[in-house]
Amino acid sequence: MSPEAALQKAIRARLISTAAVTGLVPASSILDRNQRPAPSPSIILGEAVARDDGETIARSRVTVFADVHVWKREPSLEGAKDISGAIRAALRVRNSDAQDGFHIADWRVASTRFLRDPDGETSHGVMTIQAIVEEI
Repeated sequence: MSPEAALQKAIRARLISTAAVTGLVPASSILDRNQRPAPSPSIILGEAVARDDGETIARSRVTVFADVHVWKREPSLEGAKDISGAIRAALRVRNSDAQDGFHIADWRVASTRFLRDPDGETSHGVMTIQAIVEEI
């Protein structure tokens, strides 16, 4: 498993186990998929990039930036912002679970932006999660 996949797995595990998130988005709609349209509402995981910051000579630690997409069919951005707020709160709790040989040493929401989809009916939020992931 890659550090990017381990982080995605940890994020999904946290989101589906957090009632404030699943109260807004069913766990079955928190997934990794390429297909559009996304279910409404949904949280789509997948894109990521890893950077070796050279913090350890063993090169066992990387910083991963993972995008989390929030989709909701609505006339405003309010629902997407509510879902993003629930995600932010869920990730505020430090992750201590190992994921298939990787430890998520730290994570945080590095940025969030909200967009109006060109279809005129859908709001879209993009959150970037920054995490330090260490191979154990």
